[in-house]
Amino acid sequence: MRTLSKSITLKPLLLLLPRLLLRLCLRGPLADAVAALPILDSLGLRADPLSYSDLIKLCLRHGSPDHARLLHRHLFSSHANHPQLFLSNSLISMYVKFGLLEDARDLFDQMPQRNVVSWTTMISALANLKEKEEALRLFIRMQRDGISPNMYTFSSVLRTCNTPSTLWSIHSCIIKYGLDSDVFVRSSLIDIYSKLGDLEYGYRVFSEMVTHDLVVWNSIIGCFAQSGEGFKALELFAEMKKAGFLANQGTLTSVLRACTGMVLLEMGRQVHVHVLKYESDLILNNALLDMYCKCGSLEDARGLFDRMLERDVISWSTMISGLAQNGRSIEALKLFESMKLLGVKPNHITILGVLFACSHAGLVEDGWYCFNSMEKLFGVEPGREHYGCMVDLLCRAGKLKEAVKFIQELKFEPDLVIWRTVLGACRVHRNINLATYVAKEIHKLEPEDEGTYILLSNIYANSRRWGDVELGTYRTQSDRIVKELNRLISRISNIGYVPDIEFVLQDLGREQKEESLRYHSEKLAVAFGMLNSTEGKPIRIMKNLRICGDCHTFAKLISKAEEKLIVIRDPVRFHYFKDGFCSCGDYW
Repeated sequence: MRTLSKSITLKPLLLLLPRLLLRLCLRGPLADAVAALPILDSLGLRADPLSYSDLIKLCLRHGSPDHARLLHRHLFSSHANHPQLFLSNSLISMYVKFGLLEDARDLFDQMPQRNVVSWTTMISALANLKEKEEALRLFIRMQRDGISPNMYTFSSVLRTCNTPSTLWSIHSCIIKYGLDSDVFVRSSLIDIYSKLGDLEYGYRVFSEMVTHDLVVWNSIIGCFAQSGEGFKALELFAEMKKAGFLANQGTLTSVLRACTGMVLLEMGRQVHVHVLKYESDLILNNALLDMYCKCGSLEDARGLFDRMLERDVISWSTMISGLAQNGRSIEALKLFESMKLLGVKPNHITILGVLFACSHAGLVEDGWYCFNSMEKLFGVEPGREHYGCMVDLLCRAGKLKEAVKFIQELKFEPDLVIWRTVLGACRVHRNINLATYVAKEIHKLEPEDEGTYILLSNIYANSRRWGDVELGTYRTQSDRIVKELNRLISRISNIGYVPDIEFVLQDLGREQKEESLRYHSEKLAVAFGMLNSTEGKPIRIMKNLRICGDCHTFAKLISKAEEKLIVIRDPVRFHYFKDGFCSCGDYW
């Protein structure tokens, strides 16, 4: 009678336990929900699969892999059969999200049955962790096991393609399974063809689609923008709008990247109008900030930066680097101090901007302090670019011997950029012996480097070693440009311009040297800009070599005589010429 009574008393409790677990799995606390699992084990009970699914989600929300492992143990305990397939898949996905790939793989290998979700989850995890060969092996095993890949499988496995041949094989499989028209698969195909350098075929994949959606438009625009094909990216953006698609944040970020690469400030401002239609977005604001800085519009950049409600280390680094590259080094260093006071931890890009600012302001000691303390104070290990900045800092300060000693003590082989920096400094400081040594080092790395020959010719010319100078002439292509250039030179001659013939490479008479100087590319570009610019708008010029001293003087005087802002961007920095002065302070 007592046994029967006890059985009758326990029955309601046994029915309540799974319901109690359901409530705990939905609302927590997590510890209480997991604590109920051993009780269920001891009684030989199981909750319903949805309760366990909710408990897996609860473990993820709380970031608790230890509790997740207890649940896994419970589900595979000796009292139970294997859990339902969807629960095993959920456990694999949970382990992947926790970064526990070994646990995920062990569970995957133990599963008596797997479906497309099981395989795809593992393939995606391996692809994300750069375990590309193993991901491809699983992809092959999956098909041998009779499981057909779906669009998510292919979107993952495409990321494992390192070679065109592998990509073509996967592309063939996509066609075989009839998924070549799927939007997400097509988008992934476009991305990977672009990353492997075959943008033309990526565009072909895009063009073959009967209909496009925003995902595919974003993929193709982003690919052209990232590949330096800015004009094509903007052309596609215009086509997308004509097709009736509205740009989203992803579209605008790619279009801004295209504007930045081509220094299209006015186009960038038009994109900014589109950005204002959306809620404040940090990624978009950072892209705008970068565009304004690299297009040389510091007023727009600083205004945007000051209005940003949210800033991250990228925002600060972009603004600091932008100020430094546009000749406002002291302002950049002050902003760096503000960043530190607000508790934002600098990264390697931030430090590059600070070193650049020190270099262009001639702050050698500050630069050394930043370089020597960056790892200790901020946990940023110096990289090749940081060493390059230090070489530039020493060279600009005229400390060429110290720069060479620094290079010789590097833990890696100096590259072309580092040696070219020293060669440029040799021209400025007229150190012909060191220039010859550096040129030989450059020629070891790049025997046909044209820039080296040009710089070395400048140095020989300054030292009157005409036999070492290769003859060369500049030719104008437009009578209108020449006529405008003559007008400008005539005007500034009245306010003190005298051609500095030391910057002529040839062994010529004075009149011939002055004539040669007249047709330097910077002067022709300024003349072209004066002919084609509107009133109140600046002239913006990009160069692949540093500006010579005579052209620098020419631009300063033109900015005064014509009351025109002239912005010249060389490979290193921006020069702002206004009212007869340059932002570099004649130190470049």
